[in-house]
Amino acid sequence: MASRTGAVHVATVTRKHGDKVYTSHLLRRTFRAGGKVKNETVGNISHLPPHLVDMVRRALAGEQFTPAGGLEVVRSRGHGHVALVLGVLRDLGLDRALLARACPERDTVVALLVSRLLFPGSKLASTRAWADTTLVEELGLEGVTVRGAYAAMDWLLERQEAVQRALVRRHLPAGAVVLYDLSSSYFTGRHCPLATRGYSRDHRGDLPQVNYGVVTDSEGRPVAVEVFAGNVKDSTTVVEQVERLRKRHGLRRMVLVGDRGMVTSVQVAALEKYPAVDWITALTNPQVAGLRDQGTLQLGLFDERDLVSMESPAFPGQRLVACRNPALAAERERKRRELLAATERRLETVRRAVESGRLRGAAAIAERLGRAWKNERMRKHFVTEVGDDSLAYRRDEEAIAAEAQLDGVYVIRTSIQDAPAWPAAEVVRTYKRLSLVERVFRRMKTTELLVRPVFHRQPGRVRAHVFLCMLAAHVAVELERRLARFLYVDQGLAEARPSRHPVRPPESSSEGARKKRDHVSADGFPLHDLPGLLRAMGSLARVTLRLAGGEATFDRDCEPTPWQRAVLEAALGDTG
Repeated sequence: MASRTGAVHVATVTRKHGDKVYTSHLLRRTFRAGGKVKNETVGNISHLPPHLVDMVRRALAGEQFTPAGGLEVVRSRGHGHVALVLGVLRDLGLDRALLARACPERDTVVALLVSRLLFPGSKLASTRAWADTTLVEELGLEGVTVRGAYAAMDWLLERQEAVQRALVRRHLPAGAVVLYDLSSSYFTGRHCPLATRGYSRDHRGDLPQVNYGVVTDSEGRPVAVEVFAGNVKDSTTVVEQVERLRKRHGLRRMVLVGDRGMVTSVQVAALEKYPAVDWITALTNPQVAGLRDQGTLQLGLFDERDLVSMESPAFPGQRLVACRNPALAAERERKRRELLAATERRLETVRRAVESGRLRGAAAIAERLGRAWKNERMRKHFVTEVGDDSLAYRRDEEAIAAEAQLDGVYVIRTSIQDAPAWPAAEVVRTYKRLSLVERVFRRMKTTELLVRPVFHRQPGRVRAHVFLCMLAAHVAVELERRLARFLYVDQGLAEARPSRHPVRPPESSSEGARKKRDHVSADGFPLHDLPGLLRAMGSLARVTLRLAGGEATFDRDCEPTPWQRAVLEAALGDTG
């Protein structure tokens, strides 16, 4: 006897008649008869739209549906940017470098790192912004307050040496090129012992500041930072950094690269006691002029080539590489012409005041003249004669011509004697890698990471804040590398750095030029800078839903756009 009970399902049947294909959607019941499984068609739903056929199929399979309007959105949090930055940070092992095991302090520091990239600001602003993202739930930091953030910064400072040791060992093998430079950031308060007045790279001489030196690898990836008082001279920090890299981080052999204001002749003499430490730097303008006046630097050689190797008794045991960049020469000539004209306008204003009788007395005229020299470099190009009721000035054409001879000329100096391993072109290219450290400083100082102004007052908190920004810059460099396809980054130009001409200005690659022109990637996605990309990823949200009239909630991540999915896959691999 046949049993007519059984499961009902949707069967899709396709048949071909001539050139036409017919598809039918049939309701069929499966049952047993005589020990065999049979199917009985009980209805035809081929007339229904495809989405209704799909709903019937899923309903018969046991899936339950909520009536339209039956779900309420309780809250929404930005998730895509958190998943991106947190994923790359973990992929780099930076969380494990902080501490091998999870703890509230480590996870709070990770949250501060991520938020420094996503929404830089004060620690209070950062902790408040966490609630608008999935950062807290991803790290299990519910209930963390700004006090907890400050406690985590104190914990981070205790771990700084261990973290930097891990980064140095990972990115600076023995004999590696080490890029080092120093910058400053200003304070808005006056109660931190580190905050003193000094040479301000921010052009805020009216405010106290702190200095900090950053060490990077040859690719511009920051691995260590040290904070100094605001009046510390750049050059006095060099030997201290070498000692730190050697003794604390175990890097005995290295090639230190620093600019001419950093690695001075005094520092060169001090570095002689480290035979395993080579260095590359540049001569100052007066030193270059001295080589010319001595006849060592013959400018006529630049008529045939733009790079000349030489030696000088003034720099015993050192290799010198003189370069001349025509584009740089033209730019310096243009700037000098503008500065001379601007200086003459200010001097003429003072002269008219003297001529009209409004300014009298040699002392008063000299004092007013001093204020007119806004650009001290132009003072040497003018000859002035001051009397009690007169002022005369003229350009010193001989001094101007002598300076113009060296337009575009610079001289690299190095202790490296192995010319086959380090040809002159490679020495110049390596020195120019200091621009990568400058890029780190720009990243830290601008709205990308917002290291300044420094709001902390305790020296330990200031050091922790700068270290936190350096670690964020470390992650940013990696993000930019992995996501170059979606950014205005000329990856071809970066890849050509080891082989491109050492003196001539770099030229955009064909792909870089196309990006600037079209503003889209090769596969048609819109291009961004890194902060803009992170903001756009933040629109990928996680929403909390609730059934209408109920209390139970559940979370769902929104479906990423094709661009967002491509970004996540490029940074983290297959995201599933």
